[in-house]
Amino acid sequence: MKGLIDSFISSISTEKGYSAHTCRAYKADLEEFIKYVQERSLSTQDDHPETHMLDPLTIRSYLGFLHQKNSKSTIARKLSALRSFFRFLIRRGRLKQNPAEGVMTPKRGGYIPNFLQVDEMFRLLDAFNDDSLLGLRNQAILETLYSTGIRISELVSLNVSDIDFQRGLIRVLGKGRKERIVPIGKKALTAIQKYRKKLIEERRTDVRIDKEALFLNSHGTRLTTRSVARILKKRVEASALECPVSPHGIRHTFATHMLDSGADLRVVQELLGHVSLSTTQKYTHVSVDHLMNVYDKAHPRR
Repeated sequence: MKGLIDSFISSISTEKGYSAHTCRAYKADLEEFIKYVQERSLSTQDDHPETHMLDPLTIRSYLGFLHQKNSKSTIARKLSALRSFFRFLIRRGRLKQNPAEGVMTPKRGGYIPNFLQVDEMFRLLDAFNDDSLLGLRNQAILETLYSTGIRISELVSLNVSDIDFQRGLIRVLGKGRKERIVPIGKKALTAIQKYRKKLIEERRTDVRIDKEALFLNSHGTRLTTRSVARILKKRVEASALECPVSPHGIRHTFATHMLDSGADLRVVQELLGHVSLSTTQKYTHVSVDHLMNVYDKAHPRR
């Protein structure tokens, strides 16, 4: 069974261009499902359970198990992984039909993203004046996240060559390895230039640095998403913000502020790299609240 999972992961990586993050998540989801089946003796032959027990009843039983400790969005992703894997097994002749096809995907709740108000975001960006190498790097990271709205995984994947300083654009490699071009503001570009200049000035001869990566750690290698999350957490704590915000929360903040300022929903969709407009529309719930507040304050006959 492990061989089939590995073949499937290789297939979605090379043929469909799924990101390394998605591939790891799908593999973990599938291994969790197989473990669930084997531990409950739902299969008499553990090597190939897909030919013996894969039916809608088993899938529903598994979803019930997942419901105990997982959110609806996580369950939906795990079910998506199973569906894709079963389609792969059908193409390989291991299954005749997809047992997850008739199973309903859990409806996701009306999640409203956490975001910062404009003054809170500015306080986060302007509260510090640290001219050290790490201070300049951290400032450039925050400015870039807010200026572009890119995902944290996209940020750490940026190369120096992806930045067009002349035109104020960056090339971003998003989900499914889809490339998009996103504008980047002058303040973010200036922050990046200050950081890179300092990096060159203080370059250590005893450390071999990654010359392609835009943002580096103290060892000269590319930053990880976990490192960026820690950087932001410390910055938020030092800023004494009442609203905790994650790196993805900066992305939410970007989208909300753009919509509040009159940006077209489809433009924001393009900037964020969303395939579906409905994914972007969750930000309109926040913006409608803002519009109602403006209306209540400004309309003479409310």
